[in-house]
Amino acid sequence: MAYDINAMVVDDDDHVRTFLVVLVRKLISGTVFEARNGLEAVEVYEAERPAIVLLDVNMPLMDGLEALTRMRQINPDAVVIMITSLAMRRVVEDALAAGAANFIRKDTPKAQMVEIIKETIASDLISDEEQAAHGADS
Repeated sequence: MAYDINAMVVDDDDHVRTFLVVLVRKLISGTVFEARNGLEAVEVYEAERPAIVLLDVNMPLMDGLEALTRMRQINPDAVVIMITSLAMRRVVEDALAAGAANFIRKDTPKAQMVEIIKETIASDLISDEEQAAHGADS
């Protein structure tokens, strides 16, 4: 059973973004919005208010950390998972300090990515009753 929420995937690499969109569509029944850079992501976030965002750190026009900060200004409860090819400690610490809910490296195995996304949805978005229902259906 898929979660009844909307999501957004933000990455400047078309192949990575497409891969993540396909992955997220398997987990949710709502709309998956897409953006190619941080500026576009903030605009889509403000207009659509997706429940969860997968946000690349390194992008043109506006990087992921700035986009995260702006999304959290729009909605302090924004649930954002940062995506990066580099897991430098400073970047992770800055993202978590700015309010990121979780962090995924792009080289993380697909099954583990799915688990991180599911865990983030369960811990940040879904009530205990809904979690029990999803647990019974899985």
